Formats: sequence, structure tokens, C-alpha cells
Amino acid sequence: MNLSRDPQELLTIAAELLDGVHDRFVSGVGAPSAVHKGPDDFATAVDLELEKRLTGELRDRTGIDVHGEEFGGPDLDSGPIWVLDPIDGTFNYSAGLPTAGTLLALLDDGVPILGLTWLPLVGRRYAAVADGPLLEGGKPLPRLDRGSLASSIVGMGALNIDSRGRIPGPFRLQVLAQLSRVSSRIRIHGSTGVDLAFTAAGILGGAVIFGHNAWDNAAGVALVRAAGGVVTDLAGDPWTIESGSVLAGAPGVHDDILDILGSLGDPRSGLHGGRAQ
Repeated sequence: MNLSRDPQELLTIAAELLDGVHDRFVSGVGAPSAVHKGPDDFATAVDLELEKRLTGELRDRTGIDVHGEEFGGPDLDSGPIWVLDPIDGTFNYSAGLPTAGTLLALLDDGVPILGLTWLPLVGRRYAAVADGPLLEGGKPLPRLDRGSLASSIVGMGALNIDSRGRIPGPFRLQVLAQLSRVSSRIRIHGSTGVDLAFTAAGILGGAVIFGHNAWDNAAGVALVRAAGGVVTDLAGDPWTIESGSVLAGAPGVHDDILDILGSLGDPRSGLHGGRAQ
């Protein structure tokens, strides 16, 4: 480990800084697109403002550099570095849906050693150092019990039947169909941070994440691990910041979902034309 400061001290500082942008986050709800980033993807002026502010404050208070979604930063796999998503669920945030938040993780040589997920619009604040416990509003939550997919709510990533890419739309639709055969309680929140934080807290039994960006995934991975959950990619390999997906769940639930994903084979086999995404 290259980290010279106490992770608990750094968690406390990070929580103070996220609390400090609470009012601005709430007041900015409904902000329109300011930067077009791709199909169905954009950033608002509030994204840019919050990232600049938090990046400066984190550097000043901790002496550790920051890699943000909007402005980038140093490589994520060497030494300690913060990775920040100022507004996860930007489309929700712009539309006025409350499933949006700020995600912050501290990586050490690419491994999340602490994570924070602040959801100001629903009044939830989740934080943890890697070895736990998971904290909600500063209070420890119990570790996750063993469960089953049949008795769980499961969060799932975005679905567009015409999308192509690493995990194409037809495969995602197959995942939805097969999961629903065991649990009809599938939810698409439009926020990776919400799905992973709620999995860590035991609200969801598991989450299927199709995205690969570290700023979306690292904080939630840290939370789920701290809560005693299981985190891999969709193929069942251990999750790293290089992984192309995330499968997170309580013990037992993760196994049930992984069995279903394994039965579906290679995601690319479900590609039947359509547009790139």
C-alpha cells in the first residue's frame, strides 16, 4: 500500500467535503445539458461546477490527486488517487428524478480502499473503508445475510435493444428475461451508484452493471465489499478497475445471478445489428 495517511481520517475529510456541496447539488436539480458526450449522455453545468470544486478541495485537504468523470486526471492504477463522479444519474438529475448522487472512491494501486455514495435527494449517505463496516449516515449497518435471487429485488443497468458494443442490447434483454423468471422484482434506476449502494445496504439483493467506468463503479464496489457482499464482473472473474462490468450481490444472490448469466454465454452472441453505443 502506498497510502501514507489513515484511511479513516481520509474518509472523514471526504464526507465533510461531500456534505459541503449538498445544498448546491439539491438546488441544481433540473439543470439542462451543457456538454454533449454521446448518445443519451451529457453533462450539466452543475456536473462541471461540482467536479472542479471537489477536485480542488480534495487536493487541498488530502494532498491526493483526483481523476474525475468530466475532466479526467492521472492514471488510476498507480499510487493513491481519488476517483470522482460529481453527478451519477445525470439524466435522472436533469429530469428531476431523485435517483442521482455523488460518487467518490479512493484507489490505491487501482484497488478501492474507501468509497462514498451521497444521495442527497433521498437523504442517504453511504460510506466505508474497505474492511467495513458499511456506514449509513455515519452509523454502521449489519453485514449482509445470505439470500436468494427468488426473494430479492435486483437492480439492472440501462437497456436499449438496438445498442451495440461490449454488451449489446439483445444480450441485456436476455439477462432481464432470464432474471425475471426467478425474480419478477427487477428495477432499472438509471444510476449505478444507487444500484451498488442499495445492494451494499441490503435494500437490493444484487445489481447487474453493464458499464465499465471506474468513476461509476469503484465507490459502490468498496461499499458492497465492506458490507460483506460479493463483487465480480459478469463472467464471475474478480472485479478490478479494468473490468468491463460489475455483478454485485449478497452471498447466495450473487451465485444465483451468476448461474443465470453463465447460461447465456458470450454477450457478443446476442448482437443482431443496430447502432453503436
